[in-house]
Amino acid sequence: MSDLSGKAALVTGAASGIGFATVEMFARRGATVALNHLPDDKRGMDAVDRLRAQGLKVLGAPGDVSKPGAAETMVREAIQKLGRLDYLANNAGTPATVEPIQPADMDKLTEEFWLKILNTNLIGPFRCTHAAAAALKAAKGAVCNTASVAGFNMAGSSMAYGASKAGLISLTKNLARALAPEARVNAVAPGHVDTEWTSQWPAERKEGAIARTLLKRHCTAADIAGAIVFLCADNSMITAQTLVVDGGYSL
Repeated sequence: MSDLSGKAALVTGAASGIGFATVEMFARRGATVALNHLPDDKRGMDAVDRLRAQGLKVLGAPGDVSKPGAAETMVREAIQKLGRLDYLANNAGTPATVEPIQPADMDKLTEEFWLKILNTNLIGPFRCTHAAAAALKAAKGAVCNTASVAGFNMAGSSMAYGASKAGLISLTKNLARALAPEARVNAVAPGHVDTEWTSQWPAERKEGAIARTLLKRHCTAADIAGAIVFLCADNSMITAQTLVVDGGYSL
């Protein structure tokens, strides 16, 4: 693994879970990292303070990627603070529900629900990548989007969530076309990950998800972060790809 000193990264949705693990991994390899979080989410600045206390080069980048204008402003301000941008991890996402919504329960998929899902999970990554494109091209950098196995016809938290992640997988390919040849764009597709959202599941559901994997264990946030950092920083010939990281869950 190369030393990333002198490199700069922006990770969205990084107050906890996969995003936080990705910030930490970039920073421990020497990069300066902007940690994006919702403006009213105290966990974001707490995370920044915690990593700074360990001597890591991390700064806060508050902003809501689901909102037009706010997403672009957050990216521009982060790039200005960082001085450059080599890596963008579009990790911010939402299931917009605590409990999975079965396909037959279409009445629960209101217009408001759809808009929240699509604005965060699909249009948000476009907004951020669009705003960062010039800086990424100048640095010959890379983007990694956090998709999901739900985007490959696996059951997700809802059909709206699955559709948003399928759209993100398609968007990844087209953004790779848009930023080529200077910059690369890839995605990771996690399966069941042990995060704050899944930690609230009933024990039976969690055990069933683990039993379905070939490796018979939880996928951790660090497992996904490792794949994100690899696609951004450790190979210069991978682009337009979506890497499934699920311990064999989708098989």
